[in-house]
Amino acid sequence: MVRLALFLVMALGLLGFGAVAWVSAHPPTGGTHKAPPPEIALLSVAHDVQAGTLLKADDLGTKKFLAAEVPTGATPDSPDARRALVGGMVRRPLSAGDVILPADVMRPGDHGFLAAVLRPGMRAVTVGVDEVSGTAGLIWPGDRVDVIMTELIDDPSVPLGRRISAEAVLHGARVIAIDQELVQGASPGSPSQVTARTVTLEVTEMEAERVQVATRIGQLSLAVCSAQLASPPPLPGDQTVWAQDVSHAIAQVQVVKPQAQPTMMHVFQGSMDESDYRF
Repeated sequence: MVRLALFLVMALGLLGFGAVAWVSAHPPTGGTHKAPPPEIALLSVAHDVQAGTLLKADDLGTKKFLAAEVPTGATPDSPDARRALVGGMVRRPLSAGDVILPADVMRPGDHGFLAAVLRPGMRAVTVGVDEVSGTAGLIWPGDRVDVIMTELIDDPSVPLGRRISAEAVLHGARVIAIDQELVQGASPGSPSQVTARTVTLEVTEMEAERVQVATRIGQLSLAVCSAQLASPPPLPGDQTVWAQDVSHAIAQVQVVKPQAQPTMMHVFQGSMDESDYRF
């Protein structure tokens, strides 16, 4: 009887030790949770991008990585980092989700940027525009624009409807840079950028000459083209729009206005010679 009691006590002791060991090895799930490792949002491309593309805001995306897995040189996503990449030229093809590394993009202001962006045989020409003629700052590198020249003929002898004209100097020119940073080295927010802006276009040699002449004739403005060109652009100078084509009032004034009658003067010289002069 005594042995049976001792045996029961020893068995209970062993069960107690086993229970303690099991609890130690299996902590309750309702306790504190371990925080997941932190992730870092890096700048990436939102879709496939070909080499030579000038980045726009909608080309940029975000991809998250664990801190230990961040690629060397990758840029954390931030508004300033995005602004710095817009307008940069992609050096190699990138697939959707690829992280943008410093070697992947040549930024405006980098040495040789313009030469690298231009296609073989093309030129870069800069057009000065204001907030209105530059479509209120809505043009981005990579867009295509028409360059329109507006001319005022200050000659009273010219009919009223022919004193103002507009015509396209360029059709579908690719924008490769915005503002004065590339050309004149102006810093963002400088006073010169408030009063004037520049748009740099990719053109042929002949188109560059047309732009230079047009800047001396009249005022230039830009019109953004559709991303999907339905047909080849027409040749410059195909059509000139005159003031009388736009304003019905001017056209009516020209019709209603009576034509001035010439003045005639008779000049008599002696008794036989007579001459008429009209002016």
